[in-house]
Amino acid sequence: MIADGPKVGRTENYWERIASGIMGRLDGKVILMSAAAQGIGHAAAIAFAKEGAQVIATDINEEKLKGLESYKGIQTRVLDVTKKEQIEKLCQEIDKIDVLFNVAGFVHHGTILDCEEKDWDFTMNINVRSMYLMIKTFLPKMLAQKSGNIINMSSVASSIKGVVNRCVYSTSKAAVIGLTKSVAIDFIEQGIRCNCICPGTVDTPSLRERIQARPNPEQALADFLARQKTGRMATAEEVAHLCVYLASDESAYVTGNAHIIDGGWGL
Repeated sequence: MIADGPKVGRTENYWERIASGIMGRLDGKVILMSAAAQGIGHAAAIAFAKEGAQVIATDINEEKLKGLESYKGIQTRVLDVTKKEQIEKLCQEIDKIDVLFNVAGFVHHGTILDCEEKDWDFTMNINVRSMYLMIKTFLPKMLAQKSGNIINMSSVASSIKGVVNRCVYSTSKAAVIGLTKSVAIDFIEQGIRCNCICPGTVDTPSLRERIQARPNPEQALADFLARQKTGRMATAEEVAHLCVYLASDESAYVTGNAHIIDGGWGL
C-alpha cells in the first residue's frame, strides 16, 4: 500500500484558510537565511515573515540588518558565513530549523585572464564554501527532526548560460547547482528537500554598485538593459515570490531542481 504523503498545500481547506487570513503560507516555519541585509535576501526575509514564518535573518553587515528589525517575525544576527566557528555557534543556539536559505554571494567581473588566484579563492569561498559550511552544520539538525528544506542561490550565469566577463562567478554558480542536486539525491529518503534559484539580472543595490564601479556607468546600465528580452530587470520582490513558494509546503514534491527566473534571458 502506497501512502498518499502530506497533503499540505494541496487541499481546498488550505487555500481557504490562507484566503481568509487565518494562516500564512509559512505559518510555524523557522527559516534561517544569509545575506538578508539588502537585495534578494532582504526582500525574501520580509516576504517570509509576512507569510507567518519566524525568520532568523543573518548578514555580515550589522548596520544594514537593522532595517529588518521593525518587521514582526524577524530576528537578526550578525554572521560571517565563511567562518565555521560562527556558524557552529549559531547552530547551537537554534533548536529548530525548517528552511535554510543560502543567499550570500559575490560577483567578480572579468574573464579567466582577469581572474587572479586571490579572486578565484575569494569568490569560491563566499559563493560555494559558505553553502557547504552552512549545509553541513545545519543538515544534521534537519535529519534529526526527519524534515528539512534547503534553498541555495545560484544564477542563470552558471552551467545554464555562458555570460561574458563572468568566468569565476559562473563557475561558482554552476558548482552551487551541482551541490544542490547532490544534497537532494543523498537525503531525499530522509525527508530533506534541496533546490536552487537561478535569477537573471536583478535590480539590487549590489548591482547598482557594480554598475557605478564601471568606467562608464551609463553604458554599463544600458548594456544590462539591452540583454533583457522583457525590457527591464527583475525586482528583488519578484524573486522573493519564488523563494516563498520553495520555502512552503506547496513545493513539497519539488527537489533537486534549478529554478530559473530570468525574464527569458536564457532563451
